[in-house]
Amino acid sequence: MAQSLGLITIGLVALFFGGDSLVKGAARLASAFGIPVLIVGLTVVAFGTSVPELLVSIDSALKGVSGVALGNVIGSNIANVALILGVSAVILPITIEWSLLRREIPYMIGASVVTLLLALDGSLNQIDGLILFAGFIVFTVASLIIANRQRRQLAREMEEFAEEEGITPAARVNRGRELARLLVGLVLLILGAQWTVDGAVGVARGFNVPEFIIGLTVVAIGTSLPELTAAVMGSLRKENDIVVGNVIGSNIANLLAILGLTAIIQPISVPSEVANFDLPLMIAFSLALLPFLLRNVMGRLMGVLFLVAYGIFIAVTVV
Repeated sequence: MAQSLGLITIGLVALFFGGDSLVKGAARLASAFGIPVLIVGLTVVAFGTSVPELLVSIDSALKGVSGVALGNVIGSNIANVALILGVSAVILPITIEWSLLRREIPYMIGASVVTLLLALDGSLNQIDGLILFAGFIVFTVASLIIANRQRRQLAREMEEFAEEEGITPAARVNRGRELARLLVGLVLLILGAQWTVDGAVGVARGFNVPEFIIGLTVVAIGTSLPELTAAVMGSLRKENDIVVGNVIGSNIANLLAILGLTAIIQPISVPSEVANFDLPLMIAFSLALLPFLLRNVMGRLMGVLFLVAYGIFIAVTVV
């Protein structure tokens, strides 16, 4: 038991620092190649911080414990909305970009509903996985097309972002160093994912706790640390596009890319309580973002309410 807890601790630390290193390297490389700020938040940062979930889910699927993968994705998505946006809003009220809300939040909600519908038969099989992953490809292609259409405007925003953040201009960025930083982050993420899954499964067996619950809480929160770090830093630096783009992009990647790939590798069993409670709850947290289509801002009070809701969710799950 002590060894399993030690593995979880070491794994989560490696995931945290690995995700941080990956995001920094990717963001600076993106700056070097002139990628706009909104796209950095929605793709590079979001997908980069979702690497822990991807590695944990695939590793658990290969080991035949797909319950960890499912719980990890659901728990991470709930944590992204309630915990990460809640903490960010408490630090600084979040002003949300209209164009982001009109496209990506409805797509995230749609992906959540499709996942629930596919899971109603008690499993996510290879065909379901292919459907989900196809949705991820559509999202990625659409994002690239939209980015290309808005290239000039978003390029100006990227220049302002680089100036405010003190990021080296593209011509002066040491691409080799930033690539090395990115690779180091990937190595730490791979090792962290391995250790976290091994430790989580060990704890689950030691206490006779269902593996899904371990994935829904310990692993999900641990693999959400990179998103939390990026969101807190974005709030402190008043970069709301990075904060919201990170959360929405990560949730879409978790559902479509991670669950999709995991199901393709190993079909995922979906217990009835997950289909009847956890997945609908995940959708409910996503729907809670819709009022901001009208208000365009998430204040500190709403941030506190999100954090309280997340605390209740964790308490109910543990009990």
